[in-house]
Amino acid sequence: MMILVTGGVRSGKSTHAEKLMADAQSVTYVASGPIPDGTDEEWSARIAAHQERRPVNWSTVESGDLASAVEGKQVVLIDDLGTWVTAMVDDMAGWKRPFERWRAEFDRRVAEAVTAVSATQTAVIVTNEVGMGVVPDHASGRLFRDLLGTVNQRFAVACDEVHLVVSGRVLKL
Repeated sequence: MMILVTGGVRSGKSTHAEKLMADAQSVTYVASGPIPDGTDEEWSARIAAHQERRPVNWSTVESGDLASAVEGKQVVLIDDLGTWVTAMVDDMAGWKRPFERWRAEFDRRVAEAVTAVSATQTAVIVTNEVGMGVVPDHASGRLFRDLLGTVNQRFAVACDEVHLVVSGRVLKL
């Protein structure tokens, strides 16, 4: 069973995803974004709040290599695809290079991640919904929106269910 949980920032996505896994004996929580360096106190506080909510029987893997992080795991919660996309673009220096130069590598990593997650027994994947807002002013914002929108579609196709969370309310699509 694979479930994609999407919604806006602070909509309750992560809390909903964690509730979906509440009865699991063992969960591998994959923190898929950049590992904080401690210079951004607000970001570090957000991560600490997420860590404190996790049950003791959950293990955590912090990695921007999503495919490797879930390989061989049976039950995973991935939080979240937006930070994973950011980590990939950072890794490929994509914010400063034309997309055409690193698109094949990006597409390969996304395909590998979808395949790896599909091989798990149970996966809940958290992502941000980026298609409901205004067009970003900056090229980096438009690039991020376009990439995450595409990644969300690729994962959604592989999932059994997609849940949209709005203001803490869940709509199964």
